[in-house]
Amino acid sequence: MGETMQQTTLQAIQAHAVAEYPRECCGLVVAMAGGEAYVACRNAATTPSEHFILPAEDFAAAEDQGEVLAVVHSHPNAAAMPSDADRVMCEASGLPWHIISVGQCTGADPECGDLQTIEPCGYQAPLVGRQFAHGITDCYALVRDFYARELGVHLSQYEREDDWWEKGQDLYSLDRLRAEGFDLFDGEPRRGDMVLMQIRSPVPNHAGVLLGDGQMLHHLHGRLSDVVPYGGMWAERTRYIVRHKDARHD
Repeated sequence: MGETMQQTTLQAIQAHAVAEYPRECCGLVVAMAGGEAYVACRNAATTPSEHFILPAEDFAAAEDQGEVLAVVHSHPNAAAMPSDADRVMCEASGLPWHIISVGQCTGADPECGDLQTIEPCGYQAPLVGRQFAHGITDCYALVRDFYARELGVHLSQYEREDDWWEKGQDLYSLDRLRAEGFDLFDGEPRRGDMVLMQIRSPVPNHAGVLLGDGQMLHHLHGRLSDVVPYGGMWAERTRYIVRHKDARHD
């Protein structure tokens, strides 16, 4: 998006960010017959102060008005610097993203700070050291990225709610894993096997990948993804280890 954002568009974004504070606002910049305009959308996230979900019907309604040029959201009480999740979602959208910071000093009205723009550039979140964002860069996203990059296996993407395991959902059931090409196996675990663990949950709700040499790659909520020795508490919480039928093993 070579041209600079129009002042009226920026003002509309700032007004929306302030009005929604301390929730994240989200919206779209749209090229309409009369020129560029900002279309405010709803944030459907269950934790709107931490992230945003722009409803598909809001996106479709904006498309009815013109060409969508960019996605916009605010970072309440934080800099406009894009997170790993922002960069991943920007790639997926195929559109530029504008991020605006909004904060509040004690006794003063909320006000906007800087605005940063990112564009799709082929970004991939690192396997180790990525930030956590549920449904975008979480434990399943890490497993999925590892399988695609390291094993040449493309796993399905699932819509998943926060705390899905408390809501009667079982994303890591053996039936679902088998449908995806995984199964239980006999013998010793090896690199690329997927570990399903149960952490304060009625069903398995955490996944990791064995790397060999007693190491496991995983991503815990609220932490950066990392490699840990597999054993101890992780082994105690393990419900099953599965292997994919198409995983390459050099």
